[in-house]
Amino acid sequence: MSYERAQQKISEANRTGQAELDLSHMDLWRIPPELASLTNLTRLDLDDNQLSTLPPELASLTNLSRLYLSRNQLATLPPVLASLSNLSHLDLRDNRLTTLPPELTALTNLSVLYLSGNQLTALPPVLTSLTNLTHLDLRNIQLTALPPEFASLAKLSVLYLSGSQLTTLPYEFASLTSLTFLDLNDNQLTALPPKFASLTHLSQLFLRGNQLTALSPELTSLTNLSGLSLRGNQLTALPPELASLTNLTDLNLGGNQLTTLPPEVGSLTNLTRLFLGDNQITALPFEFASLANLSHLDLSGNQMTALPPELTTLTNLSHLDLSGNRLSTLPPELSSLTNLSSLDLGSNLLTAIPPELSSLTNLDDLNLSFIN
Repeated sequence: MSYERAQQKISEANRTGQAELDLSHMDLWRIPPELASLTNLTRLDLDDNQLSTLPPELASLTNLSRLYLSRNQLATLPPVLASLSNLSHLDLRDNRLTTLPPELTALTNLSVLYLSGNQLTALPPVLTSLTNLTHLDLRNIQLTALPPEFASLAKLSVLYLSGSQLTTLPYEFASLTSLTFLDLNDNQLTALPPKFASLTHLSQLFLRGNQLTALSPELTSLTNLSGLSLRGNQLTALPPELASLTNLTDLNLGGNQLTTLPPEVGSLTNLTRLFLGDNQITALPFEFASLANLSHLDLSGNQMTALPPELTTLTNLSHLDLSGNRLSTLPPELSSLTNLSSLDLGSNLLTAIPPELSSLTNLDDLNLSFIN
């Protein structure tokens, strides 16, 4: 039934001369050969089927610029794919690919390539010849290393490398100076390469779930960063140079081993979201009061016994998580946080709640579970 339905859609597309065809979510095991007649197609969506091979008829679709093949059963790609020289977007996520055919070097117009969730264990050599790539998704493919030739992808602006087994990045990685978004979450990095500071266009950097024990000077030189995640590393302290990252709006330092914050954190006045949960913080520096733009603050799972007075001056806070600390009392001044809509006080040592908190009329989510 799905095959016949696909034939009908192809026939309709042929009759109307449409440039886009959606055959996704049809449980197709094969593609009707009539597809070859649709030479005007510029976009073909074959996501979420059961395809294990691609037909030779695909070579007729030379006007294709976007081809979506994610979540199929492809273990190899046919050389015929190289005929699609106008491709700019190719989505191959969540298949069974172990390599890429060398013929793909012909796809010189390719700018966006998604390969996440395949069975690649090394970077296919053909990949580094696709020098017009601007977006590359290599998530969850168990890479253990990147070759120096990776630096040839000089136009990359968005790069996903999370969920692999990378322990280091090559020295040449610093040549990717067009990068604005870099996802290195859930690898095994212990340090960043020399010259990492050359990536001056980076605005989003994700390093969650690695094995970093300190922040290198290279990282604190990336002054265009607006988002930085270092959650789940092994940081015990933050350098004063953190103060140079004045464009940060979103900073995640949760799940480390921090006991204090440096006074220089007060220089990050553009922060709107700050996550410090699951550390060993006992107090906040006086300069914390300068973070007047904070709307989300997570201090859960720390060692605070009293609420720092600096916190009660952050009147733009809408979400505040203080759960899992050792708080036994709350100051009445907490009522000054009139924009709070979510307040988590669970798993503390509180025996009473100040009556002044009844003035927090915007509060619609209050957690008081597991307190005394």
